[in-house]
Amino acid sequence: MNRFIEIFEKNKSNLISDNSDYLKILRLEAIENFKKTGIPTTKNEEWLHTDIQKVIKPEYAFSLEPPKIEYNIDDFFKCDVPQLDTYMFVIINGWFPQQLKLINEYENGLIVGSIAEAQKKYPEIVEKYFSKYIDNANDGLSALNTALAKDGIFIYVPENLILEKPIQLVYIVYSTEDIIVQHRNLIVAEKNSQAKIVICDHSLHFNKSFTNAASEIFVGENAKVDYYKIQNSSNNTSQNTITQVQQERSSKFLSNVVTLHGGFIRNNLNVKQNAEGCQTNLYGLYLSDKEQHIDNHTYIEHAFPNCTSNEKYKGILDDKSEGVFRGKILVQPDAQKTTAYQANNNLLLSDSASVNSEPQLEIYADDVKCSHGATIGQLDQDALFYLRSRGISNEEARMMLMHTYASEIINKINIEPLKERMNDLVSKRLRGELSRCNHCFIKCC
Repeated sequence: MNRFIEIFEKNKSNLISDNSDYLKILRLEAIENFKKTGIPTTKNEEWLHTDIQKVIKPEYAFSLEPPKIEYNIDDFFKCDVPQLDTYMFVIINGWFPQQLKLINEYENGLIVGSIAEAQKKYPEIVEKYFSKYIDNANDGLSALNTALAKDGIFIYVPENLILEKPIQLVYIVYSTEDIIVQHRNLIVAEKNSQAKIVICDHSLHFNKSFTNAASEIFVGENAKVDYYKIQNSSNNTSQNTITQVQQERSSKFLSNVVTLHGGFIRNNLNVKQNAEGCQTNLYGLYLSDKEQHIDNHTYIEHAFPNCTSNEKYKGILDDKSEGVFRGKILVQPDAQKTTAYQANNNLLLSDSASVNSEPQLEIYADDVKCSHGATIGQLDQDALFYLRSRGISNEEARMMLMHTYASEIINKINIEPLKERMNDLVSKRLRGELSRCNHCFIKCC
């Protein structure tokens, strides 16, 4: 913890020099909160099964300046999803590429660009939403991000705009030394708007890295946001992602997180339904082997009546990998007529793989329909026997059952080319092929 405080004090003038008074105060308050809370330990119930301290090394370098390398974006990333037409942006080591246009304004009113630049150009929008929903007071890693993150993505979808194309954000870690990366994202979908966001996490290096990323998503009245996150980094990478979602009246939010690769991953997804008529759908699929550790923490707060939520996460774990699922649904006293479902299902392919599953309901209203559950097991032997009796080999039968199991989550992707590509990547991943959905000049381990 002292290392982070030293970095802040040493770079204080650089961190706050070009910030508005609002953002300066936020940074200073955040570092004071971090001094009180620090990096969570396994003594914290929320982190009981995940020791994040072991992946944050004091000798890691910090990415507090834009990467000083000359490159062509096409050299780093070229999406090979057939027919996937998107607004695509690449972020390297937490920075929007300096050689590109930092703010992109489209004729339809869409704005996408560097959040550091947006703070200067659209201070009234940024200050209205930035750091309004994230928990800097009690979450040390959120506070750390607020204090030290210099750049990231800003997306603004104005009222009544229905985007026909998804927005694709590609986050790449590329460094010749072990590095800590922090970026901050702000996504605002105003009243009656619709947007689909695709996040792709990649690494293009053999070095170790730790990414602490925070995103705030505002879904306005009657707006709809689909949020897809594909994690496909090397096993030398460690990640903590914090995603805070605020939903307004009659809004719809869908999240689908697919974890294919990554050595250590903790995903924190928190949703607050802040008015009546909200719909929330959270889906997740995690595939792990070797000694990977994948932890998904979700939290949905039903604060108003007549809202629904549906949540399903599935895992397939092999070798000595570890999985954690902790999902909590809170139904406040005024949230009558709430409908909420939550499920976590896991397949263990080896005796050494393990998972800790803790679905939770906390209900203070009496007129609700809520349920939760978890399963941990192995492949259905009866189904396996049936397939083998039809002349299918044991290995192929196992692949078929696992892919069918995973496809329930993949089929919740509402972008057809992306769904097809994810089906292909999941199939290859289950067969042990180290497949990437990017072409790069560095072959990742």
